Amino acid sequence: MLPISHTASPDQPANPKPKTPEVLDRKNLFNSLKPYLSFHHRRLWFFLSVVLLQLLLILLSAPSIPLSLSTAGTPNPSPTIQNLTASSTAATTIITTINKNSTTSGDCPFGEVYIYNLPPLFNTEIVKNCHDLNPWSSRCDALSNSGFGKTATGISTVVPENISTAWFWTDQFSTELIYHNRMRNYRCRTLEPESATAFYIPLYTGLAIEKYLFTSNSTAQERDQHCKMMLDWVSKQPYFKKSHGWNHFISMGRISWDFRRSKEEDWGSSCIYMPKMRNITRLLIERNPWDYFDVGIPYPTGFHPSSAADIINWQEFVRTRRRNTLFCFAGATRGIIKNDFRGILLSQCYSESDSCRVVDCAGTKCANGTSEILSTFLDSNFCLQPRGDSFTRRSIFDCMVAGSIPIFFWNRTAYVQYELFLPAEPDSYSVFIDRNEVENGTSIKSVLEKISKEKVKKMREKVIEIIPKIVYAKPDKGLEGLKDAFDVAVEGVLRRNKLQEGGYKWK
Repeated sequence: MLPISHTASPDQPANPKPKTPEVLDRKNLFNSLKPYLSFHHRRLWFFLSVVLLQLLLILLSAPSIPLSLSTAGTPNPSPTIQNLTASSTAATTIITTINKNSTTSGDCPFGEVYIYNLPPLFNTEIVKNCHDLNPWSSRCDALSNSGFGKTATGISTVVPENISTAWFWTDQFSTELIYHNRMRNYRCRTLEPESATAFYIPLYTGLAIEKYLFTSNSTAQERDQHCKMMLDWVSKQPYFKKSHGWNHFISMGRISWDFRRSKEEDWGSSCIYMPKMRNITRLLIERNPWDYFDVGIPYPTGFHPSSAADIINWQEFVRTRRRNTLFCFAGATRGIIKNDFRGILLSQCYSESDSCRVVDCAGTKCANGTSEILSTFLDSNFCLQPRGDSFTRRSIFDCMVAGSIPIFFWNRTAYVQYELFLPAEPDSYSVFIDRNEVENGTSIKSVLEKISKEKVKKMREKVIEIIPKIVYAKPDKGLEGLKDAFDVAVEGVLRRNKLQEGGYKWK
């Protein structure tokens, strides 16, 4: 059927609007709900019970509601959560402001350091007597400039002019002065011992024993005297007594073995073996890998940047440097050692003179005041790093600062020494060739030639990335926005003290 067309009634609009809730008969609506509103209806009681339970849960959780929600005005931005609707520039501004105004929980998340005011005979008087510290020559130049030594002159032929002022003739045994000077100006230093996380002992023990190490008629008592007097002094301090030395640390400017004499007639001092030293953390240029309280720190190189710009400029310089030599070796043989491994390396280098550059340190080429080693490292893709007089050597860090990739032959030369400073993946920045393979005829050149150019590029970039962490900055307060070797070392001590408060220590 066709639809029937209705004619509108005079009492009804031609296009009536559908009824909405607003025009429902309110009386009829109420009457329809009335049966359910009776207090004798079970559904009403169930509904009221649910509402009351929800209200109770809200009231019980009220103490956990942030106070800022009930505070009038605009809430302060959280320092740990970025405003997702803000621009990246605004977020950066907020973070920068927080960093500049941060307190112990910001710049010093692991606490602060208190420096003991030791009597001068333990540090400043030792430096004043610099003429007498070494039986062969004065140490005054080496210890000048807060341990950095004399400014490197004539080095502008090797490094860019705008960075040449950051170079010094720095002695490898000068860390005691460097650390003490930086500690005085450390951003996390406190003058209130009760608020300290760690306590620094500024004894120049490495310098104190130097004259006795190389004097044939020195006695064990002379080599031990400064360390023993220091321990007698510091053990009387209330904060040492409280922790038994657990939260105390010291920088010792020589290798660990110089302080581990077990017999009266043996080499060195017995400082580390003294009972009161057992819980004290030691910062050393070479650690004993089996001693928890030994912490390996980088040998000081000659590069001491004055600003972050110095670091960036230097990194770019070594990154773009044209390197014409595959590998190099700077060192000398040890004639008194039978089958000296250094002699094997020198022999390979001389036989591969088209690929290897040698700096024979038997003469004076490797002494402070010459730039030949730096020039050699800058021109080479790889640098050979056998063990020195001990397992480590300063040359490791001279090599890496120059952007050259180190080649190691002993695991103890670096991998178990400087964990705070070097990447956890050794092959990301270095090459390891077992010394036994070299002794059995393995060609170093053939090993290196198998490494792709792309791999070499990545390894060099990793080395360049490490540079800020293995150099000691010139400013007393460090570098703005960058952590140098001092910052990394001291923060490492503070971190483990904080995380293991009252924990591991000898009884």
